[in-house]
Amino acid sequence: MTTHIHNEQPRYGDGDASFQAAGGETGIRRLVDDFYELMGQLPETQEIRALHPADLTQSRDKLARFLCGWLGGPQRYREKYGPIRIPSAHAHLHIGTKQRDAWLACMHQALEQQPYAESFKAYLIEQLAIPAERCRTRD
Repeated sequence: MTTHIHNEQPRYGDGDASFQAAGGETGIRRLVDDFYELMGQLPETQEIRALHPADLTQSRDKLARFLCGWLGGPQRYREKYGPIRIPSAHAHLHIGTKQRDAWLACMHQALEQQPYAESFKAYLIEQLAIPAERCRTRD
């Protein structure tokens, strides 16, 4: 009888591996809080900060809930806000490549502050380029 021992970690993107790598809902909310904190501080993100309401409570909640489900965890966004429609949710905003790239740069800096594995940080910023591009409304 042969016994196979599996020491492999789940791959990011499989099941809830990414959600777990992010520290679950607590880790995701910490990332989102750091992200919006940086957005308010960095000179290169002032234009995208201005696209948000003064009170970021709902923006923080929506992004954290989106990331929970997007990373393979519970579908928190759907539970509270209904289906996610990234393009139509951002259609009223002026988001070109400059704004998309500023959002990603801000997220990259927020990721650097997290206790995540370096491999997960790299994976996540690469994957986040997809929904970030879907938010783009201008050339």
